[in-house]
Amino acid sequence: MFVLELTYTAPLDAVDAVLPDHVGWLEEQYAKGFFLASGRKEPRDGGVILAVAEDRARIEEIVAGDPFAVAGVCAYRVTEFVATKTAPELDRHRQTLS
Repeated sequence: MFVLELTYTAPLDAVDAVLPDHVGWLEEQYAKGFFLASGRKEPRDGGVILAVAEDRARIEEIVAGDPFAVAGVCAYRVTEFVATKTAPELDRHRQTLS
């Protein structure tokens, strides 16, 4: 499981210009089963995405396709973690330590 933290690197008007494309990209990732939750940070200086994928390389590939990243209006920080406890709704994503 991964926490993807976005930090805007451009003024909000530049971010907002790309926002419709970013939202479409988010919807695609939800449909493919990669994203579990997402939203903007408060104050509005970026966003957070909770994601799942087979490995970090796949997540890096997905992140590289974000229209925000392509347009250069945000930077990503990717944090991988082992989800050993989850809410019942996320049971299928629960992991065990090896």
